[in-house]
Amino acid sequence: MKRISLWSLLALLSLGSASLSQAQQASGATEKAILALENQWMQSQKTNNPDLLASVLADKFVETSGEGKVRNKAETLTNAKATKFSSVEYQDIKVTVFGDTAIATGSFKGEGTDESGKSFNIHSRWTDTFVKMPDGKWQCVASHSSNIKK
Repeated sequence: MKRISLWSLLALLSLGSASLSQAQQASGATEKAILALENQWMQSQKTNNPDLLASVLADKFVETSGEGKVRNKAETLTNAKATKFSSVEYQDIKVTVFGDTAIATGSFKGEGTDESGKSFNIHSRWTDTFVKMPDGKWQCVASHSSNIKK
C-alpha cells in the first residue's frame, strides 16, 4: 500500500512540475509578445506613424496622460498623428503576466512638438495594461503615464 501511495505522489509531483514548466514557458512567450507590442508602440512614435499603434490598442482603449487628459482610442491616434517626436526612448521595461492580462511598466523620454506645435521635453513613468482578446491577440486596454519632475 505504501508503494502505491509513493508512486501516486511521485506521479502527481511530476504532473505538477510539468504544468508549472508549461505555465512558465507560456508566461515567457507572453512577456516577449508584450515587449514586441511596446516596441511597435515606440516605433510608431519614432517614425511619427500612428498606423503602427492602431493594432496595438483595443477598440475600448482608455489613456490617461501625464497631464491628466483622458482619451479613447480615436483621440489617442489623432493626438499621435499631430505629435511629432524628434527623439524617443523607453527604459526599464518590465512585464508581469496574470493569466490573460499583462501589465507593462517603464519610463519614457521624448522630445518634439505637440498637437499645437509647442515644443516639449518629457520624462515620465507609464503603465500599460494588455488583455488577451478572444481571437488570441494581445491588445492594450489602458495606459497611464505620470510626468517626472526635472
